[in-house]
Amino acid sequence: MTTDHLPDVSAPAPARGRPRDAARDRALMDATLTELRLHGYSGLTTAAVAKRAGVSTATLYRRWRSKEHLVVGAAQAWIEDLGPDEDTGSLRSDLSRLLHDKARALDSPSGQLVRAVIGEAAHNQALADVLFEAYIVPLRNRVAALLERSAARGEIEPVADPAVVGEMVIGPMTTHTYLVPHVPGTTPSADMADRLLPYLLRALGARD
Repeated sequence: MTTDHLPDVSAPAPARGRPRDAARDRALMDATLTELRLHGYSGLTTAAVAKRAGVSTATLYRRWRSKEHLVVGAAQAWIEDLGPDEDTGSLRSDLSRLLHDKARALDSPSGQLVRAVIGEAAHNQALADVLFEAYIVPLRNRVAALLERSAARGEIEPVADPAVVGEMVIGPMTTHTYLVPHVPGTTPSADMADRLLPYLLRALGARD
């Protein structure tokens, strides 16, 4: 049975015995991501993760109490890094950098994890909360900052709801990367970043 409301897993476990081995924790997170990619959330087992990481299941359970906690931990470990929000001097270049940073994130382990667990998040509130904080909030914050700068430069009118613009980035980029068939070896995320840019500028009423 799926656990919809998990206990808080952000706080560290009480220290008992020897300190936790960071390298072993990372091996377990890497193994979790690999198993998710191969088998999806429903097919992932703690035994398979422990075997791939080269540890015992007892070692795994000393760190994470269940499969759900393990996956939430993996999501927290791969919090999306969009890179620094730097003022490049124009809305066009700010948006272009953001779109390409998002493209790289979608192709990274962070994006691979989202792809593997996004269906489970629909009915697992703890996982949904982690994904929202890790993947949606950072992008929304960066979009809001660049829109505020652009309005101050007089390139666009002030945007009343920057979160909607953030959704205009997340939606097309994610759909194109995860759902549209692609030729192996191509870079669909980067391609969509370039194609999406002029439409975002037009929607924002950007002035040259």
